[in-house]
Amino acid sequence: MSRLGKSPIPLPKGVELKVNDGVINVKGPKGTLSYPIQDGITLKMEDGFVIVEADEKVEMPRPTHGLFRAQINNMIIGVSKGFEKRLSLIGVGYRAAIQGHLLDLQLGFSHPTKLPIPKTVQVAIDKSVLIVITGIDKQAVGQFAAQVRGMKPPEPYKGKGIRYENEYVRKKAGKAGKGKTAA
Repeated sequence: MSRLGKSPIPLPKGVELKVNDGVINVKGPKGTLSYPIQDGITLKMEDGFVIVEADEKVEMPRPTHGLFRAQINNMIIGVSKGFEKRLSLIGVGYRAAIQGHLLDLQLGFSHPTKLPIPKTVQVAIDKSVLIVITGIDKQAVGQFAAQVRGMKPPEPYKGKGIRYENEYVRKKAGKAGKGKTAA
């Protein structure tokens, strides 16, 4: 039995959790999310807490209990506070702009790179070099941030590229040119 799966999830004020026909619906001030319940998982509500219980009789992989608890916890946090990823563009001439439902990135390629912004995610640009991705679905926010970063990940010699804010890129030493003698 999962140790993390046993811990109760606090339900903040203004967040409702309902189970209908094998689907969990979580509604809060920022929006609504739903997730299907797996067989062998039951939910109990007690004094402002949600407890996820696994049925010992139903055969399922061991980590499923903790995974399911984490999914519900992320849904509750998403509809109450939301999630945010911040990416910074480092490099001369690198910039970002929003054009309708497209994120336009200029990353030193011969052509502009445009990514469609998912409907569940909001994107804001600050000073054309800082991309702020927000939303209520943790998976969607993280996936879109990874797609944007994947367009030009930071390279190890000069550190140019797109990186998460507070990400540390270890730089490599270039060729030192040792061993050459001047003639």
